Amino acid sequence: MVLEYDGTAYRGWQRQGNLPTIQKILEESIGRITQESITLFGSGRTDAGVHALHQVANFKTESRIPVDNLFRGTNSLLPWDIAIKEMREVEDDFHSRYAAKSKSYLYRILNSPVRSPLQRNYAWFIPYALDIDKMTKTLSLLCGNNDFTSFCAMGSDVKHCIRTILRAEIRKEPERMISITIEADGFLRHMVRNIVGTVVEIGAGKDAPETIRDILEAKDRGRAGITAPPQGLFLQAVRY
Repeated sequence: MVLEYDGTAYRGWQRQGNLPTIQKILEESIGRITQESITLFGSGRTDAGVHALHQVANFKTESRIPVDNLFRGTNSLLPWDIAIKEMREVEDDFHSRYAAKSKSYLYRILNSPVRSPLQRNYAWFIPYALDIDKMTKTLSLLCGNNDFTSFCAMGSDVKHCIRTILRAEIRKEPERMISITIEADGFLRHMVRNIVGTVVEIGAGKDAPETIRDILEAKDRGRAGITAPPQGLFLQAVRY
């Protein structure tokens, strides 16, 4: 399945008891159609308040319901802020997370002196000036294979923090919007939000772009910048 969702009302992707999560809603909706207990595997876990333009997930079923009927039936049960864009059969050994070659995230910043009520759940509002050239240079220095311990959330239980950023771009959009796109072979918890928070601080004049090398080498979360808020973050694409 390829999914799109607005994460504003949810506690993230992963099922957490009776709390509202994307996984819980989808598993229950599919289960109502198939009359089975469904376990859904996502390409990655999005945090509370984070959105997806292109999340990929898979599940197994013994149901003989045609895929097109399952697709339409499940969508009819989902709330307005979650939609299945595509559904198709795959090989039995396919896993949406482990088969992924790369993922890309989009982060949106409203860099305007006046906030936008309509963008409050979909962008980080920053009223002060940002130097796009400095932010661009900082992002370029993060590309390649690096240890991203300094950008990993405290308490994470991953085995190692080495990841490869394949692409990191920044673009000025209409209506004073700034878009940051980061593609990598994998991401750590809060990695994108911590990178964006650091890049914004450099863009605001706190440090020079070259300090990003020192932050990487420190392997210390305390050396990096703030964690950007979740509402500006979108899972943009998953490539296989």
